[in-house]
Formats: sequence, structure tokens, C-alpha cells
Amino acid sequence: MNHEKTIILYRPLLEAIAYNLVRCKADAEDIVQETFLKWLTLGPQKIENTKAYLIKAVKNNCINHLNALRKKKEELFNQHNLSELLGRFKETSFAHLDFDVEMAKAYKILQAKLEPLERAVYVLKEVFDFDYEALQEALDKKKDHCRQLFCRAKKKLAEETSKINFELPDTSKFVESFRKACYMGNAVELVNELQKEGISDSIKKS
Repeated sequence: MNHEKTIILYRPLLEAIAYNLVRCKADAEDIVQETFLKWLTLGPQKIENTKAYLIKAVKNNCINHLNALRKKKEELFNQHNLSELLGRFKETSFAHLDFDVEMAKAYKILQAKLEPLERAVYVLKEVFDFDYEALQEALDKKKDHCRQLFCRAKKKLAEETSKINFELPDTSKFVESFRKACYMGNAVELVNELQKEGISDSIKKS
């Protein structure tokens, strides 16, 4: 069997294996393509069991890929760089990440270090690009006050703290509203959820 026929024969199987591991179609296809390229450079004629070799290579490459993703996320958490972390979730395909767990973990850092209003201003401005006029309208706080809250939040997040206790209140509602804001580009539900978390005294009275 020549190289072209081998690739055509095994590609569907290898991509299915890769997808089951990384849960992202694009990543799975890239991993399989890289596996085939390496296989060709090694000299396929020297490999006794091509199918077994390719399956094992794809699995190993998937594991390396997942470990690299995990390392990047751990580095972000260790640095407490919440702006970069939340922004990355906003721009990343959630299909291949344990979004609920990692997003909840990120938000619990915000819960542990910031007051409700500081948290609301930080998330809306840093992640969803609210300007101070939009923040004033959403939170019923003057622009100067919002500016102060944002500066205070950034300062608190930059400070060293003791280990975060991740057994904080449930964040599932925030995670869901954050997800919808990312997907749909509409932060209304997210604002409402932030308001419910202790800032109801600051929203506009209907």
C-alpha cells in the first residue's frame, strides 16, 4: 500500500480517536496531519505495523496537546492574571476546554479578592470592553466612581494573597451568563447576574 492510500485509509479513524481525546475538530485534524508528516519523515517502510504506530502516535500527540493547554491555564491561574484569563475564554472555542470548571475557578478568584461592585466593573470593562459611560448606565454609578472601582480592582488583583479557597459560593449562574455574553455578544444577562450578587442597591430603580 502506498503512502497516499495509507493516509486515505487511516485518516478517518485517527481523526475520530483524536477528537474523542481533545474534543475539538480543528485540533484533532491538526494533530492527525502532524502525525502523518512525522510518519513520512521517519520512513514508513521501516515501520512493521503502520496502523498500530499511527494510533499510538496520535494518542501521544493528543496527550501532549492537552498537557500543553493545561500548563498554559495553570500558568495563568498562578499569575492571577484574570484579565488575560477571562479574555482567553472569551476568544477560545469552548468545545475542547472544561469551561464550566475553569471559568468558575477564575471567577472565584474574583469573588475572593474583589467587592461586588469592583468585580462588576472589572469584568464588564476588562473583558467586554464597556467604557465608563456604559458602566455608569449599567450600574448607576458615576463615571469617576467606576474609574476608581476599576483601578482599585486591578490593584487588588495584582497584590499577593494567600492561597485562594475554591470552596466559595456556587458560580454556575455567572458562568452561564458569561458564556452567553461571549457567544451572543450581549451582556445584558451578565449585567443582571452581577447585579444580583450584592449590588442591587446600585442599579437603577424601575
